[in-house]
Order: sequence, then C-alpha cells, then structure tokens
Amino acid sequence: MALVVFDFGGQYAHLIANRVRRCKAYSEIVSNDISLEELRQKNPTGIIFSGGPHSVFEENSPQVDPQILEMGIPILGICYGHQLIAKILGGIVQSGDIHEFGKSNFSPIFSEKKHTIFKGLPSFSPMWMSHGDHVTVLPEGFQISGTTPDCTVASMEHSQKQIFGVQFHPEVTHSEYGMTILKNFVELCEQESEWSLENFIEEEIQKIQKKCFEKKVFLLVSGGVDSSVCFALLKKALGKERVFGCLIDHGLLRKNEAQEVKKMLAEAGFEGLHIEEAQDIFLSRLEGVFDPETKRKIIGDTFLDVQNVVSERLSLNPEEWILAQGTIYPDTIESGSTKHSSQIKTHHNRVPKISKMIAEGKIIEPISELYKDEVRIVGRILGLPENLITRHPFPGPGLGVRILCANAPNFLPNAQKIEKSILHDEENTEIICTKILPIKSVGVQGDGRSYRHPCVLQMNSTEEHKKYSEEEKWKHLISLATQIPNKFPVLNRVLFVLKGNLSDISFQAFSEITKDRIHVLQKADAVVRDICLKNGDITKNIWQFPVILVPVGTNGTESIILRPIESENAMTANVPDLPFSFLEKMAQEILDVCEGKISHIFYDLTSKPPGTIEWE
Repeated sequence: MALVVFDFGGQYAHLIANRVRRCKAYSEIVSNDISLEELRQKNPTGIIFSGGPHSVFEENSPQVDPQILEMGIPILGICYGHQLIAKILGGIVQSGDIHEFGKSNFSPIFSEKKHTIFKGLPSFSPMWMSHGDHVTVLPEGFQISGTTPDCTVASMEHSQKQIFGVQFHPEVTHSEYGMTILKNFVELCEQESEWSLENFIEEEIQKIQKKCFEKKVFLLVSGGVDSSVCFALLKKALGKERVFGCLIDHGLLRKNEAQEVKKMLAEAGFEGLHIEEAQDIFLSRLEGVFDPETKRKIIGDTFLDVQNVVSERLSLNPEEWILAQGTIYPDTIESGSTKHSSQIKTHHNRVPKISKMIAEGKIIEPISELYKDEVRIVGRILGLPENLITRHPFPGPGLGVRILCANAPNFLPNAQKIEKSILHDEENTEIICTKILPIKSVGVQGDGRSYRHPCVLQMNSTEEHKKYSEEEKWKHLISLATQIPNKFPVLNRVLFVLKGNLSDISFQAFSEITKDRIHVLQKADAVVRDICLKNGDITKNIWQFPVILVPVGTNGTESIILRPIESENAMTANVPDLPFSFLEKMAQEILDVCEGKISHIFYDLTSKPPGTIEWE
C-alpha cells in the first residue's frame, strides 16, 4: 500500500513524495500514463497529482485516465494537477493576465466537514505560487475552498468524493502551513507510518555494497555538505581503504577554498584527500564562451577528463573502480532529467557524458534521491561535525556560473515603456529610477525555464522617505519584487541599488571568463564571507550567499550583485531583510577592495520562483 504521486514533470514532483515520507507514510512516484489496472495493483490509499511546466490545454500536455478520478480514494491536485482535475471533470482553465510567482497570501474557506485538508490553518497564511494559468469555472459538485488576492480559485474541493485541488505548492518549505495540509491529506488516506531517514541509511548502505561489490570508489569531492555526507556514507558502507577522494581545483573556487576544504575534511576524519590543480585546462576551454548552458556543459565534461587523467597517473584500473558523485535531487530535476520536466539549467553532474555513464552503471550517487535539508539530517546521524553540515552551499561549476559573460548587449525592445510603467505606478512613489539591464539571467516560472531580463530599482533617499522604518522599507521592496515579474513576465528578477547611480550605467564588453574577472569576484566574495562570519547574529538564517559579477557599469567597470537567500532544500527561496546599515558597510568594503574595478552594487530581491538561486 502506498500513497501514489503522479509526476507531470513539475520541479516539485519528487519533493511531494519526499514530504509525504516526512509524514512517516510510504509514497511512490508513477508516470502520468500509468494504466488504471497497473495503478489498482499498487493498492493506493490516495493519489497526488503534481505540478508541471505545461498548460492543460496544450496539444501534447500530459494527461491521465479519467477513470482514475472515479476510484473512490482521496485525490489531491497541485498546481497543474489542480487545473487538470478541473479540466477533466468539466471545469474551465484559462491563462491569466496577472501571473503569480513566489509568496501569496492564502485564505482558506473552512468546511464544516470533520476532515478537511485545511484543518489547523489560520485565516491567512503565505503559500508559494508558480503559475500563469488558473481555474475560472469549477467542475460540477466542487466548491471554492480558498482564495488569494490574485487567484479566486486558489483551492477547490468535492467533499463527497474527497477530491481536492490547490493552485499553490504546499510541498515547499516556504508555504508556511504546507506540511499541515499534506499531513491532513495523509491522515485522510489512512496511510500507515513506516518511513524514516534512519531506514534510508540502512537501505542505502546495502545498495552501495551490492553495486560496488569488490570495486573501489573514486569520489569527486567539493568540501560541501553533499559530497562530505556522500564520503561518510561510502566509508561506512565500504571502509576508508576503498574510498579515494579527489578535489579538482578548476580555478573557479573561492579565495583559498581548496586549502580550507582540505584542512576541514582532515579535521573531520577524512584522510588523504587529493587536490588536483587543473586551472589551466578549465580556463582555456572556457575562453570565448558566454552562453550559460555551454559553460556548464564544458565544466562538467572537463571534470570527467581531469578525473581520467588522475586515474591514469595513479594507475587506477577502470575495471576495479567506480566513480561517485554527491548529486542531490534538485540537480536532477533542474537539469530536466525526468519525464515531462523542463530543463532549467544543466548541472555539472548531469551533463550528457555523466548521464550516459549512469545508464551504463559506471557511476554511483548514494544521496541522489535526497534534498539538502535531508542530507544535513543524514550527516548528523552519521556523526559529521556541525561546521561541515551547516556550510553554505557552493555550486560545482564554482564562480564559472557567477561571472556573467556577454559579447554584446541584449536590450529588451520595449524596456523604456515598462520602466515608465513601473516608475509611474501610483504605489511606487518611493522609486526615483528604474532600469531594465541589457543582460539576462536564468529563472524558473511556472515550472519552466526562463531566460529573461532583470529590473533594477533605485529608491528615493529624500528626508521625506527617510522617516519610514526599515521594516516598512523592506515590506515595500519585497512587495515590488513579487508584483513586477507577475505583471511583466518578460522580467524574472528585481534588484535595488546599494551603491552607484542607475543613470550612468551601461553595458561593458566583457565577453568571457578571465583571470582578472575571477580575481575581482574572489575579492568581493571574500569580503562577503568575512563580514558574514563576523556578524553571525545577523546572518544566521542565510542559507547561501552568492556574489555575482555582471558586465554592466560605468567607464570600463563592472557591477556586483549580492544574492543572499533563505532556504532549506534549494527548491524555493526567499530574500532576507538584512539591516540597511549592514548592507551599506558590505557594499563599501567591496568597492574599496576591488580598487576601481566595480562601480555599482545591487541587492537581488527575487524569490525562487521566479528567479533561481544562481543567476546562470
């Protein structure tokens, strides 16, 4: 018996099954095209339809056998799944003028039924949205069970048939009462409690031993929590003599990163870490490359090439060794590696060569089904030190995806019209300037990839506006960061100016990754890390703090974007409201240490969605 999750290719399909397991209930993911007979053989206690990147009225959008809705067991549709239920049962789904990405205030309409999926929710609660389409006409027998300011049918239910639909994503951590909703649904399904991460460790050790048999493991190590937990799990399963760890220094690490990682892992009991110096080959292959997807694939392929060089030099017989990676599930789903999912960005551990090796059984990934928050729990169970477990994530491609490259400006055709519309909005009197930058960044909107422009706001600093409290200013900024991409889908990020003037900013022709640009970003990143370390009381809730270098500035200079985020598993993220005095100090120190190379400092206000955590 299992609670079955239908995968329609959504960013969060696997996360739904994960969250059901957190309710101690066994869950299983199935394809949308499963037959009614196959489904009945699984004896499901309930069904959840996931979200997805498609529109239900697209010609080839994923569907289900309509008879599944007549099985007489509880069914919950989420986002695309909610819309699909409405369409199959005779409702109407339409594309909205205003889209919803990120936080939205949900108001449930409480049922008098004893069992309701909204039991325990307050009158208002933040839920995470990522959609453009919405249900406009309910199917027969359904009632509206909740709304948001921009979505009349934010949830619906057929109480007699126990079929529910929600437009938001209760499975993500930023939906404050999302787990309450899922627990209520699991309770309605009367699913037995039988799953834990302790069980996962025991089962995974057995899988490792079976797959490796008598082989040794070559693990690509980064020093982050994922590869460290992978290291610990492999050692527990195979013994330290059979696990070889190698950190490849590709020249795109943070300042002194390789030495810090080696010291930290040695203190944690990981002996004999090999560091391979490979800066020249990585930088030579990235010369003249500016497309973000191309950069990621080059870096991923070069990792494999360098690993082969190390293996040959150390005379490691490929018949006796297997390659290991600390891949976690968000890498897989963002790389578009599941059926119907959209490719957001190809992670270095999911390039085509890696995927081919996985299919051939040449790679082992012990934690590939987990999310970052689960990886940390597993690390604690395995006894890893807290400084490893809580270390800020750092992308495998390193600064290679934090240095934006472009050989020509990319102007939005109607940029000035949108800028004026934002500036003249009656609610935006605190903005004195707005500019759409002639560059693009990767985002995720409606479970699909977006590659769109960022909008920058410069806030009024007159005496009249100084009277507002920091809380009021942050509330206004975050509200703008939500409203602007919702109203203008051609934009996927909103920034505000910490240092510099928008009126004198222009595109700078920095077309590729160079050692000079790497050194500038390393200096800026080191300032951010140092200040965060010294101010742990202020930055304690920050999960990751990317620092990005972009080719816009004044008179041959560039700009730095600060991108601190709060998250648990990288699937969703929100922006912390750090003290303005703290940010001003950080921005000034960056300008000082970069010695005339940087003219502007921006702060990224964008949640995920519509932005991704990294810019590329």
